[in-house]
Amino acid sequence: MKWSSRNPAGRIAYVDGRYLAHGDACVHVEDRGLQLGDSIYEVCRITEGRFLDEEEHLDRLERSLGEIEMAMPVGRAALKFIMREVTRRNAVTDGLLYLQVTRGAAHRDHPIPNPVGKPTLIVTAHRLDTAAIDRRRREGVAVITQPDQRWARCDIKTTQLLANLLAKTAARRAGAYEVWFTDDTGFVTEGASTTAWIVDRAGRLITRNLTQAILPGVTRRVLLQAAAEAKIPVLERAFTPAEAVAAREAFLTAASAAAIPIVAVDGRPVGDGKPGPLTRRLAELYAAKA
Repeated sequence: MKWSSRNPAGRIAYVDGRYLAHGDACVHVEDRGLQLGDSIYEVCRITEGRFLDEEEHLDRLERSLGEIEMAMPVGRAALKFIMREVTRRNAVTDGLLYLQVTRGAAHRDHPIPNPVGKPTLIVTAHRLDTAAIDRRRREGVAVITQPDQRWARCDIKTTQLLANLLAKTAARRAGAYEVWFTDDTGFVTEGASTTAWIVDRAGRLITRNLTQAILPGVTRRVLLQAAAEAKIPVLERAFTPAEAVAAREAFLTAASAAAIPIVAVDGRPVGDGKPGPLTRRLAELYAAKA
């Protein structure tokens, strides 16, 4: 089958009941996700054709939708079918699947429409560069810090990511992989697209406690369960960049990778400046639970 340049590598997307060539997939010009960022998303890791932590991701999707008074676009069983069909049509066995739900098309106005229309559902999938992930896990990555300028409900996984993308761009231009946001008291909240962790000198695992200031990471939740089962001591509290530099280890988590070592913060080495043993062990514990 011959594909046009509008559909590189023959990718297929799902939009409101239709499976379309990626370059032909579109939404209405007055879709509220496009016009107002009135939308929620989720990301699932695909490994060997399976969705990791699928129920947890769908639970969080439903929670985020509920927080902004938006209905699920389809039932969970139907959504799972669509997820698998998009994955199959894109021949993805190791990659990421994105779910986006918008409030649909309506005359542009800030209040939620009354009556509320049908939500728009968008599903895409793509392969991951697993070699790059393996390299980051072997070598570690650097982060920089920036004041957190996002909105006050970071616990909702909304597509309003302008502050995140500007921060992420600044990190890459500085030669770093990620940004750690800091609150107005100087404590780390989270990364632009990751959860932040350190291992203190006593060997305790530390990550910020859940509040509206951070996203309740699914990988975070599963890793905490794995740590508890392995009898690794955990403290859920805020920490500063200075604590991270003084720590034994630091790392980040996301749906795309369970534990990526952080070897430098704002140009200062963490520990001995190399990936640490507990980070490696936690990655192995997560993989065993997957």
